[in-house]
Amino acid sequence: MEQSKPSSQQLSFKEFVALMALLMSLVALSTDAMLPALQVMGEDLSVASFQDIQLVVTILFLGMAIGQFFYGPLSDQIGRKKGIYIGLILFILGSILSWFAEDFSTMLAGRFLQGLGAAGSKIVVVAMIRDLFAGASMARVMSFIMGVFILVPVLAPAMGQAIFLLWGWRAIFFSFILLGLLGGLWLAIRQRETLLPERRILVTPSNLWDGTCQTFRTPTALGYMLASGIIFGPFVGYLSSAQQIFQSVYGVGQAFPYYFAALALSIGLASMLNGRIVMSIGMVPLVRIALTTSTVVAAAFLTASYFYDFVPPFGLFVVSFILLFFANGILFGNLNSLAMEDVGEIAGIASAIIGAISTFLAMFIAWIIGRFYDETLLPLTVAFVISGLLTLFIVKRVTALERQ
Repeated sequence: MEQSKPSSQQLSFKEFVALMALLMSLVALSTDAMLPALQVMGEDLSVASFQDIQLVVTILFLGMAIGQFFYGPLSDQIGRKKGIYIGLILFILGSILSWFAEDFSTMLAGRFLQGLGAAGSKIVVVAMIRDLFAGASMARVMSFIMGVFILVPVLAPAMGQAIFLLWGWRAIFFSFILLGLLGGLWLAIRQRETLLPERRILVTPSNLWDGTCQTFRTPTALGYMLASGIIFGPFVGYLSSAQQIFQSVYGVGQAFPYYFAALALSIGLASMLNGRIVMSIGMVPLVRIALTTSTVVAAAFLTASYFYDFVPPFGLFVVSFILLFFANGILFGNLNSLAMEDVGEIAGIASAIIGAISTFLAMFIAWIIGRFYDETLLPLTVAFVISGLLTLFIVKRVTALERQ
């Protein structure tokens, strides 16, 4: 069911998509722009091992996971725009702290605060979209947003490397501050509030608990929430180890951002394709096709890697992961929309719970991958295979329950 565009939305559809994509992209920017500088950053901050420097990525997701518990209910009470403003302030403060960090602990504290702030944009934007759209229409909007959003991981590593080479890694955090300010000003000037005062909910421990229980009692919300976290975990693990894989294992040097962009572009193309076909094919059939493709590709790559001691030829790695990420590009927007479909009346609380739990799950999986990293692709590939099989099982169970 599609909701008509209310008068509270001032922007054209294209500008709305662009603004939402920018706000959601703060997490990807905070992750991907740092990747080319991780090794030098670790040396400057006296980090003992590369496994430890990966915490610069994973700690941001921890902050984001915790932050998501609060922003959804808060935005249900005070409005969507104010919720985003609070997140942007925390994001900018975290960027300042990381900018001036002189030791690794301070850096991690700043990154945690960045994640805590970026959660506001990520979670409240989803609730804002849910205020305006529902069902396959929401999936279509999310796919177009993901298509624009994916330009960030395509461009961010090259942007980060350019800033790093010109002014050093600390200047990357200054660019985060500027982007946070840009997003806040654009939102303030151009986008009207989507949650009108008469639709706001006074958040109390009681209705927060009720909303949480309702989310967990809703089979689609619970199932697709778990599926989203499990399938996203290996991707976060890839982000954490991408610089090491490309530059240390395969020795691509300063060409790393371009190979990283090629893989990221496949997700964007898949998201754009999904936005065009989801209305006619449906979310669940697309999820099944993409999950099957992802699992088969990962299993085939794992089998082939065995004959190369799990460091397969670079071309095989790139082609396999382009196919793998293309399938994931179909999954990301659809799984989130499916999780939200039956909890629209508590969109803020539900979005917070779904986002937080799925992010916690993804971060935990990524942390495990990082701990097992052994300068081969074995831990990452095994994670993709297992996550695909588990997610296929969950989707099958949820659809079976829906038929009852």
